[in-house]
Amino acid sequence: MTTSGETARAGAGSDLVAAEDVLLFVNAAITATGQREFRTTAYQQQLSLDFLHEYVRVNYRRVYAAALALDINDHNAARIVQGLLETAADATAEEKGTEGRLIAARLAKLPPQRVYRLFRALRGAKVNNRRTRAIMRDWLAARPDRAHDAVKYRSGLKTAARHVHLRFDGPDGPDELGDFLFRPGRRPRYRHRLLDAWRRAHYEQGAVDELPFTVAEGFAARHGMKREVFLERAVPRMTRLERLRSLGQRTAGDEAPLPQGVDLTVMPLTRLALYVLSLGFGARRLHREELTHALRAAARRTAGPHAGSWGRVAAVLDDSYSSSGSGEKRRRPLAVALACHFLLEALAAPGAYTALWTSGGTDPLLARPWGPTPLGIRVLDALEHGPDRLVIVSDGWDNAPPGLAGEVLRVWRTRLDPDRRTAVVHVNPVYDADGFDVRHLAPGVPTAGIRDAEDLPALVEIAQFAEGRTGTAALYAYLDRQVARFTGEQRGAAA
Repeated sequence: MTTSGETARAGAGSDLVAAEDVLLFVNAAITATGQREFRTTAYQQQLSLDFLHEYVRVNYRRVYAAALALDINDHNAARIVQGLLETAADATAEEKGTEGRLIAARLAKLPPQRVYRLFRALRGAKVNNRRTRAIMRDWLAARPDRAHDAVKYRSGLKTAARHVHLRFDGPDGPDELGDFLFRPGRRPRYRHRLLDAWRRAHYEQGAVDELPFTVAEGFAARHGMKREVFLERAVPRMTRLERLRSLGQRTAGDEAPLPQGVDLTVMPLTRLALYVLSLGFGARRLHREELTHALRAAARRTAGPHAGSWGRVAAVLDDSYSSSGSGEKRRRPLAVALACHFLLEALAAPGAYTALWTSGGTDPLLARPWGPTPLGIRVLDALEHGPDRLVIVSDGWDNAPPGLAGEVLRVWRTRLDPDRRTAVVHVNPVYDADGFDVRHLAPGVPTAGIRDAEDLPALVEIAQFAEGRTGTAALYAYLDRQVARFTGEQRGAAA
């Protein structure tokens, strides 16, 4: 016969398992993109993600949908949307309503090329229920310039229009956008400037300059234009990111200039860190003042009202060889560490920040992936400063010597600081496909996956659930708050 105490313990155990499953999926959805990492192949990543998505969708559908309201990456957001729409029959009417609002809000945030790719996948999977068609129609209707999409994302828009039977009819029959997509040779010219530029670019080199950069590239190659000449002419039409990407093709050497007409201070912090690391050491030294100013400005903007509120902060930052990432994620882990360095500097009280790089380097602007990962030694050094917060940014492969960081943190938490005067959190930018999670350092230290440094304050809040001191009810309440915030329900209720 089962006693009430045994029942309570069993219930608490199941709650703990549920919380661990939720956090495991959130970590994966933040860090994993199905691409090759330093230690795992793309196939391993994809296989691991396939299992996690199906497991959480079947067992925790509410949590699976709520993940759309968190700072997960675009790859997993699109997978969740597809998974929810493919299994609509498994959801209740209430769940469908919540899922519909979450999907609409998330699609509005995704890059358009990612959404068109998702629509193509839904068509390939033959998902064509009424809810899916309504969601696709609403997203297409909200696009600010469908003619621009017709030129830049031509095949994606055609696929979506066919799938939802979208009509392009005007008062006198099919309008010019419909003719452009499905009957391109029917009209001798188009009223819309972009549509007509696309038509003329097939035989007129001058029309190439009127098209979006990514579309113009193909026409420039067709006309035999020199790459250098084309890039110089295309600069006014490039987005900020396109200018940065093409700058290395237009200039070379360690003394290459910074891009003209691009305000680096308004760039997202992690993307700015990636750009800085893409520069040679000579260029970083030459433009040290401008780059440091831009990184600190982006960090202060990201910190917002939290700036200076974290007290004494010590950071252990991983710039070991594994932070070089992979061919698909070149220097991504190191860029996250560099961005976190400047963000933590902004979050700490003035003059109360200590940064310790695993390589022993002291110049963050010249960081490079090099050497082993002596996390244990650096953690010891950091704790000697008596910080209020210790933040470790690393892939968790402590190997010099192996396991020292976990042992140091265990002894610190159980013997030297049982009252938790120092808050310790480990953020990991690399998904471990074999473990279905990011790699942890020690059982008593909360670990959260991180993709962009901008998410660090929110991830520290999520990490508290990994310590086991808060129950599943608190975790679900947190997710509900995030869903309400994301879908705008709180704003509507206040109104």
